[in-house]
Amino acid sequence: MPTSITEAAENKSIEPGFKGSIEASNKPKKSSSLSAWLCFCLGCVLLLFSYGANNVALAAWLSPVFLLHFVRRQRWRVWAPLMLVAQIATSAFQLRGMVPVIGTAYYLSLVIGGLQSLIPFAADQWLARRIGGIASTLVFPCTWTALDYLTSLGSFGSWGAAGYSQYGELALLQILSVTGLWGLTFLIGWFTSACNYLWDEGLVSRPARNAAYLCFSTITAVMLLGGIRLSLFPPSSETVRIASVSKRPIGREPDSRLIDRLLANQVSAEELTEFRQWSKGVSDDLLLRADREAQDGAKVVFWAEGNAFILKQDEAALLAQGSELAAKDHIYLGLALAVLNPGQNRPLENKLAVAGPDGKIAMDYYKAHPVPGDEAAMSVAKDGRLQFVETPFGRVSAVICFDADFPQLLAQAGALKADLVLDPSNDWRAIDPWHTEMASFRAIEQGVNLDRQTSHGLSAAFDYQGRTLAAMDHFHSSDYSMVADVPTRGVRTIYSRFGDWFAWLTIAGSLALLVAAFRPLQQKR
Repeated sequence: MPTSITEAAENKSIEPGFKGSIEASNKPKKSSSLSAWLCFCLGCVLLLFSYGANNVALAAWLSPVFLLHFVRRQRWRVWAPLMLVAQIATSAFQLRGMVPVIGTAYYLSLVIGGLQSLIPFAADQWLARRIGGIASTLVFPCTWTALDYLTSLGSFGSWGAAGYSQYGELALLQILSVTGLWGLTFLIGWFTSACNYLWDEGLVSRPARNAAYLCFSTITAVMLLGGIRLSLFPPSSETVRIASVSKRPIGREPDSRLIDRLLANQVSAEELTEFRQWSKGVSDDLLLRADREAQDGAKVVFWAEGNAFILKQDEAALLAQGSELAAKDHIYLGLALAVLNPGQNRPLENKLAVAGPDGKIAMDYYKAHPVPGDEAAMSVAKDGRLQFVETPFGRVSAVICFDADFPQLLAQAGALKADLVLDPSNDWRAIDPWHTEMASFRAIEQGVNLDRQTSHGLSAAFDYQGRTLAAMDHFHSSDYSMVADVPTRGVRTIYSRFGDWFAWLTIAGSLALLVAAFRPLQQKR
């Protein structure tokens, strides 16, 4: 038997190409150089702006190019800890104030996210050299895309997906209607590995040139076809006037300590009366403003998430008022409620009740994905199924805030052939406007028009190609209301019909590349 891999490679039964791949895979890493470390520094700086609060779309394309160049020139003992620290530090910068967990859980989430981000780089270093050729450029993007997709199935949904960095690049974003969010991650990753293949092999290498041509022409074609879709096939249906409102300051809002005591049935009769009076004042103001918007021509009016903050015993009366108003004004009224049921194990019902022109409740949707932490612990869970209402201006469905971060949930809207999705939301300053920008991706993916009203954040309406139809930022408004003329018809996209086909293709591709990388060793044995 051969006593070493080199001796095995010299055996005539081994394919000639295998010897080269074995030698390449066992060749010592190139020594550190000033240029490699400069690439690491430049990549880290660009990484700060590749996602989140200070996102720059181009930085998301360039930062992994320089970081992968650095990784390919270092042993894993050097690059792995450095990249882990860099990823943790940049995530803390990108997502400052956005993560809804504190203390140990926050730092643990950063470490876990940092470790996950190393996987595509490790896969590239361990597999790409063994595979060689154009196929080697697929290792990094397939692994990165598969990881993005699998992570989206967790409790934080698609937060962290690389594709969100491209918000606003509408021609490029039309790929969402075909591949979903995962096509964007793949293109960025493919660009990264193609650039590095050309960088490593030089322009004299025909395989490297061909890999670059294939990658760059694909990206160009995606943007060209996206531009054509925007230019030649814009929404052409009639529009409906939609008004959305957020609650205004009414009196002194109860603090968290009072709410905690209320849920534990530990408030005095005076405090209970004071809370109910405040709650009624807010609800009455929301109803008054909904009536005003209807008089101005709105056919759909809805409130931001949980704006009617009421006790369970007051819910029926408020729904009756809303139904009466909807019948009087001949509108669809979405009452976004935070219903408190003291003494229960899960005392919060975060939901949207839609009253129709017939004076009946046509939809009673509960938030499917409460935010992990306190909200999830206290929220009543339902079946997580989207509902819809047939209206003279299309089929209307709804989600609530964090729900829109889960592409798989919004796939139900596409399956229901919804034309319009209402999205009552409630954010905070740190995720304004990032969170609403993320939600716009669901409109393009599923071919729906989406109207998102956000307390303490950006409210915006988007058509099914991602155009912003109206916007209002809570922190730059005094009336907290938005009016948008929204198309009454959506479209059926490839993604809405076939779902995460592309994500599964990259998972299959990752496994196939893994087998291809080690198949010669199996043949040898």
